[in-house]
Amino acid sequence: MKITNAFRFGLFGGLGVLVALVIGSAIGSLASIITYIGAALFIALGLDPLISGLEKRGWPRWLAILTVLLGVLGLFAGLVFALVPVIVEQVTRLIRQIVDFVSEIESLESFIATVQTFVPVELLNVQDAVDAGIEFLSDPANLAEIGGGVLGVAVGVATGFFGGIIILILTLYFTASLNSMKQAMYRLVPASRREKFVHISEQVASAVGRYVVGQVSLALVNGVLSFVFLSIIGAAYPALFAFVAFLFSLVPLVGTISGSILIVLTQLVVNPESMSTVIAAAIYYLVYMQVEAYLLSPNIMNRAVKVPGSVVVIAALIGGTLLGVLGALIAIPVAASVLIIIDQVFVPRQQKL
Repeated sequence: MKITNAFRFGLFGGLGVLVALVIGSAIGSLASIITYIGAALFIALGLDPLISGLEKRGWPRWLAILTVLLGVLGLFAGLVFALVPVIVEQVTRLIRQIVDFVSEIESLESFIATVQTFVPVELLNVQDAVDAGIEFLSDPANLAEIGGGVLGVAVGVATGFFGGIIILILTLYFTASLNSMKQAMYRLVPASRREKFVHISEQVASAVGRYVVGQVSLALVNGVLSFVFLSIIGAAYPALFAFVAFLFSLVPLVGTISGSILIVLTQLVVNPESMSTVIAAAIYYLVYMQVEAYLLSPNIMNRAVKVPGSVVVIAALIGGTLLGVLGALIAIPVAASVLIIIDQVFVPRQQKL
């Protein structure tokens, strides 16, 4: 009898492990879909304060939702139609610059000699470097690897584009049905605990929404000011780099500094003949980062979510490690939500013990 029970126990234990592995594999396969859903829900919670603000001004909810959704669609369409011509122009100009640069070189030997005059032989032997590059490109296996990498990048760009379309569609659905989704979730909670659960959930949703509005506001300030200043100093592609500044500023902590470095270095590459423009851009972003860190960010974000600085850093590091850029974006509101739950659930329980 004991042998039979042990066999049953082992059998059920093995089946449990097998089911756990199947569930884990399914979650891994659905990682992209889960990411899309999470991002869309995150954006929908960020749009909800705008809808609530319009409702407080006497707008019917359906009209407020319709207005906000039309605004989102208009912003998305405007960005697409504004950026595509700029990107095409940039690629065309870059190709033209490369062709002109190559045509100015009379021969490879003279080019190597010219470059060598700027670089000491002890530091870098340009001829040896060129020979090594030619040998590398002469290997069919290396060419195949490069081609595969380029194809992988192209597939990644296409996947990101279609992922953005999916997130946009899910955001529209979630924004329109956010209240009904909340009510459906609240009905799953026992009636004895429902009131407290609803109270905490609304605070969490409000914190997430305020954070999204605050972070987007900071990004818009950076994008608009970047466009104005880059246009004034005559930098190359001010609209494109303003959009880059906007996108990078959405990432907390490191986004602004990463975007600023990328913009300055790119200006140095595409506009090397005007060092004054590059220096002016570098000085501007150094000043702007100080203004954002000590003036803009405290005034905007402290009204959105109140999270200690150490928790912000730890949450952003953990979120970025687990989920990449998306994890870094949602890390701070998640940390704020956890602090709300600890303050209103666990702390009161500890006080009763």
